[in-house]
Amino acid sequence: MSTQQWDYSYDVVVVGSGNGGLTAALCSYEMGARDVLVVEKSDLYGGTSSISGGGVWIPGNRYARAAGAEDSVEKARTYLRQLITEEEVPDYQLDAFLENGPKMVDFLHQRTRVRYVTLEHYPDYYTNLEGAMEGHRSMEPETFAASELGSEWQRLRRTHPMMHLGGRIGFTQVEAALLIGQQPGWWKTAVKLVADYLLDIPWRLRDKYHRRLATGCAGVARLRASMQDRDIPLWLNTPMKRIIDEEGVVLGIEVVRNGETLRIQARKGVVLAAGGFEHNQAMREQYLPRPTDHRWSAGTLDNTGDAILEGQRLGAKMHLMDGAWWCNTISVPGEEIPRLSIMEKSYPGSIVVNPAGERFGNESQNYMAFQLETFEKHTEENPCIPSWQIFDANFRANYFVGPLYTSAFRPDWAIPARYEQEGFFAKADTITELASKIDVDPQGLATSVAKMNEYAVTGTDLDFHRGDSAYDRYYGDPRVSPNPCLAPIDKPPYYAMRVDPGDFGTQGGMVCNADAQVLREDGSVIQGLYAIGNCSAPTLPCYPGPGSTLGPAMTFAYQAAKAITGYREPDAP
Repeated sequence: MSTQQWDYSYDVVVVGSGNGGLTAALCSYEMGARDVLVVEKSDLYGGTSSISGGGVWIPGNRYARAAGAEDSVEKARTYLRQLITEEEVPDYQLDAFLENGPKMVDFLHQRTRVRYVTLEHYPDYYTNLEGAMEGHRSMEPETFAASELGSEWQRLRRTHPMMHLGGRIGFTQVEAALLIGQQPGWWKTAVKLVADYLLDIPWRLRDKYHRRLATGCAGVARLRASMQDRDIPLWLNTPMKRIIDEEGVVLGIEVVRNGETLRIQARKGVVLAAGGFEHNQAMREQYLPRPTDHRWSAGTLDNTGDAILEGQRLGAKMHLMDGAWWCNTISVPGEEIPRLSIMEKSYPGSIVVNPAGERFGNESQNYMAFQLETFEKHTEENPCIPSWQIFDANFRANYFVGPLYTSAFRPDWAIPARYEQEGFFAKADTITELASKIDVDPQGLATSVAKMNEYAVTGTDLDFHRGDSAYDRYYGDPRVSPNPCLAPIDKPPYYAMRVDPGDFGTQGGMVCNADAQVLREDGSVIQGLYAIGNCSAPTLPCYPGPGSTLGPAMTFAYQAAKAITGYREPDAP
């Protein structure tokens, strides 16, 4: 018998309040462990899940099936095994995800307020591969009313400001593609969103943000509202300091709350869902490709590797620690969290260049692949960092570009002077002058622009085949021909905006079995300890489609809950 002394005792203790952590809490409760606690380091709940677009990649999910999409575990496995080796992700892990992901979605749909919408036209990221689909594998949360959360609305972490109209009105992923690309009908959508916001007088008197939640924070809000229905407690401002174990068995955790150190017993299990180490600069420098800077990361600032470090102390096996969920970021002067550069660089009429003024990849390919290519080609002799997005007056008029918006929404005279003073932005009447302002080789840049202008006429990118895949064209402009991803850069003034090699979280962490139990180097289980999300080794390290972090996090939360409670799924009809 343990002689440990406890301040509190619960069946299950979950560390972290993103999609994975809240799913673990809800599933554990619904499967019979009615005494569940979630602790969160921050003063806000939701983590990086809430900041994100909220997409969840689950092949064969119920919403896709309802829309008539034809998919299968075999088809998805065929697609994934062309991207992921068995050394990276063993069969048991991949199979557990593919087979149980749809069951997790069904479980939440049938028992909680969690609801999703299938993304019919959002393709897998490698549509040229066998088994890929051009839609229906990713879901985004149904919008949700903030008022349903009561006072807890004030403590929900907001989705990134880049996913808000006017900084106040959240929009869905489907609406984002329409609005940011200014596609046909975008004005009607914008007017409706603004009208709904302004006419909701009761809510305007309570809060500056729209009552209607969308994307990442809508997904978290639905999970948290479902927890409230069950009186499952969530403690904010409660960082985990230590995992308490005895003779190789995890018994609970030590936290700090209101300045007091507390010992919390977990009678059935501790679930670590505390994110990665993106804001731990020392760990970044130890594990990640150089150069690396935590200020380029769009992950929540609280993710400093706490759970991973505790796992290492307990002897957990670690895997793929040199990886992250890579995505170029836009570090705007005066903004705390960088913006993700996903759509901007994909639209026709811009290129991304290195200090030599040369393109080094297909700007319209998926963001993970583009940045992996950046690291692959970056050398001291031929650096690809810093990089610059180059565009002209036409592009600036037609597409939203990070904090610059469009020339109609934010004219040049309204762009803050500090943007240029701090080396984030430049404007010039000629390509040569622009190159000198950003310290880029002028001849190299002139040559790259001239090539793109030729490719825009022929419709063929001879260097990087931009626009050849269905994913490339998803963020293209169908009004542009012959290639929706290629347009000339030929109308002054010319502009440059710096983009950094950022991420929205690291992906390496503790190796787990199919039930999310943490394993030691010798393959044995650390009893009582489970890990999900970005503190566990990734299931989809290649990022095969939109929502490839949240899909596995939620699926293995479901798996952990089954293992903790002994729950048996009902036989299929």
